[in-house]
Amino acid sequence: MSVTNLRPNIDHWQERVDMAATFRWTERLNMHEGVANHFSLAVNDDGTQFLMNPNQMHFARIRASDLLFLDANDPDVMNQPGAPDPTAWGLHGSIHRLCPHARCVMHVHSIHATVLATLADSTLPPIDQNTATFYNRYVIDDHFGGLAFDDEGARCAAALSDPKKKTMIMGNHGVLIIGDSPADTFNRLYYFERAAETYIRALQTGQKLRVLSDEIAEKTAQELEDYPNQSEAHLSEIKAILDDEGSTYAS
Repeated sequence: MSVTNLRPNIDHWQERVDMAATFRWTERLNMHEGVANHFSLAVNDDGTQFLMNPNQMHFARIRASDLLFLDANDPDVMNQPGAPDPTAWGLHGSIHRLCPHARCVMHVHSIHATVLATLADSTLPPIDQNTATFYNRYVIDDHFGGLAFDDEGARCAAALSDPKKKTMIMGNHGVLIIGDSPADTFNRLYYFERAAETYIRALQTGQKLRVLSDEIAEKTAQELEDYPNQSEAHLSEIKAILDDEGSTYAS
């Protein structure tokens, strides 16, 4: 299957609009990294066909119609006009090829998540409601091997085998979030950055931390997982703000 960004593309339009909104809001929150970092969304049943942002396009400019349509099983993707960033193809292509439960994948080098990823112990203790959200629900990658070309991407994909653990703290790198939809995944990304910031700032006080018990941390995490429609409402409000501003994200 070929890259289709060279012709007008209206396939999977609502998914494109939702993804474009998350790019715009990630930039608004200064969680982007120039023209690097990538989000992707599977659009077929087995997850191998997916949408992803174009090579080196700033998050602040991405529109629904700009997203690439890619096939993780197409060996010729990188030889075609308009090919994606090679590290994005290595990482996201591998995950969509090997992890069908990872419907949406968002990878950033946001400041606080990356600070956490640079610590010798990148554990995120449950010290408040946001940090408890991720209790026993993340994996830590301790084997950074350089830029995420195919081998590195496959290694990262293998670490996401547990569907319960939807956050990867990428040691010496950043954070990668998976989810069921753009709303679900972006909401998790947003709250992980908030949680990492709280923890980093708490460490800066030099004071002893008030850590929740395992029982309360798990209870809180489960309650937040079961909280109705929060991620959908979050993205809906983001799109409403962008619409009120006359943004071009949905074009």
